[in-house]
Formats: sequence, structure tokens, C-alpha cells
Amino acid sequence: MAFHRRGRFDAARGGVRPWLYGIATNLIGRHRRAEIRRYRALARTGPPPDDDGHDQRVAERVTAGVTVGRLSGALARLSKGERDVVLLIAYGGLTYEEVAEALGVAYGTVASRLSRARTRLRDALGVEV
Repeated sequence: MAFHRRGRFDAARGGVRPWLYGIATNLIGRHRRAEIRRYRALARTGPPPDDDGHDQRVAERVTAGVTVGRLSGALARLSKGERDVVLLIAYGGLTYEEVAEALGVAYGTVASRLSRARTRLRDALGVEV
């Protein structure tokens, strides 16, 4: 996708990395509805059954399944903007400035979205985020 849009890149507006992450964010946005449905379904279903039967593995899978379910549910309840900011910072490793450029929003908007998202995730998971 970025290769086909390379003619649209304007070096005067910023770096290549945020531009590429902006394209990636837009592509991910196309799949947002399906993603939210998957998160909600995962949150409802819980962990997969463990055929092994070993007590420790069962306990680990239950704990992991509950955590994944809670995290998935919490991510699904975030707004589109909050989820984008969380994922770009947590998984993309972008700075606030790069996220602002990638999403086409102000630096302060990134900071406020991340703050709200952290509060919501902390409340949903019962942990410090």
C-alpha cells in the first residue's frame, strides 16, 4: 500500500516512519469492526479447553485465558482514537509526536487519549497500566 502511495509522501510534512504508521493505522481501521467483534467474542468464550489435564497447565491456561479475555474486552471498549494511540505507542514504539503525525492529530490529543485509555484499561484490568 505504501509503495503505491509513495507519490503522496511529502518530506516537508515529516518523516517516513510516521507516514508509514499512518498508512498502517488507516489499513487497520478498515478491519476495526471485525476486530471489535473478535475481542468481544474472545471475552465471552474464555480460555480454550486443556486436553493435557496437568494441574499446572490448566491453571496457567485459565489465568492466561482470563487475562486475554479481560484485555480483549477492555481494548474493545476503548474508542477508536484511544485504541489507535495505545497500539501505536505500545506495539509500534512510536513517540507521542510520531503518533500525532501518523494520526493527524495534535500532540495534546495523543496525550489525553492515552491518559483516558490508561485509566479505562487500569479500571477494567484492576492493575497499574
